[in-house]
Formats: sequence, structure tokens, C-alpha cells
Amino acid sequence: MSALAFFDMLEGAREAGTSRLSAAAVAEIFELQQQELAALAGVHRNTLRTHPESPKLQVALRDLMRLLSAASEDHEDLPRALFLIKNEPIPAFHHKTLIQLVGVGRAEDAIGYLESVRSGFSG
Repeated sequence: MSALAFFDMLEGAREAGTSRLSAAAVAEIFELQQQELAALAGVHRNTLRTHPESPKLQVALRDLMRLLSAASEDHEDLPRALFLIKNEPIPAFHHKTLIQLVGVGRAEDAIGYLESVRSGFSG
């Protein structure tokens, strides 16, 4: 995916009239149910609707978009990048997926993994 296409997607994930991400838009991009996104962010499902400004929620949404940005550098095809983020078990992380790493607060490790693979080193 080109940088411009990702920027357009990121802008589409913005909550109108604010500087924060929309939980509904990010859930749609990642094809997640609201409850799945809430669990991933470690917040109650009602938080997505009643307190979208929640710092914990916004950190998780930003981490997901950062992960998608990193994955997009290697995969021009958005559905393929999303499939790998959500489904590819990573042996170095006890066979957790990249999205599971984000859910346990390890977004930096997930992004670092993608960067190491891109540079030719994965171990």
C-alpha cells in the first residue's frame, strides 16, 4: 500500500471534528467486532461508545494503526496485510499473532519484528 493510500485510510479513521481515532472506523478496517476491539484495548465495550477519548483506548487504536502502517510497507495488498496481522503465528513470540502482541501491550515488539523481517533478519 502506498504511503498516500495509508494516509487516506488513517484520515478516514479519524473521529470527525477531533484529533482522535474512531473506534468504529478502526474496528471496520481490522474487521473486528466492537467487543473484540474492546478486549484488545483492555477496556469495557461501552467505553468505545461512551468514552472514545479514553487514553487506554486511544493508545490501542494508535498501536493498531502503527502496526498496519508497518505491515503495509511490505504488503501492497491491504487484505493480505490484515490477514497476516490477525492470523500469522510468530514462533519468536510463542506463536502469538501480531494483533495479539498489541493486545498484551507489545506493539513495539510487533513493529520491531516486521522491521527485522523487512531487513532480512528474523531471530
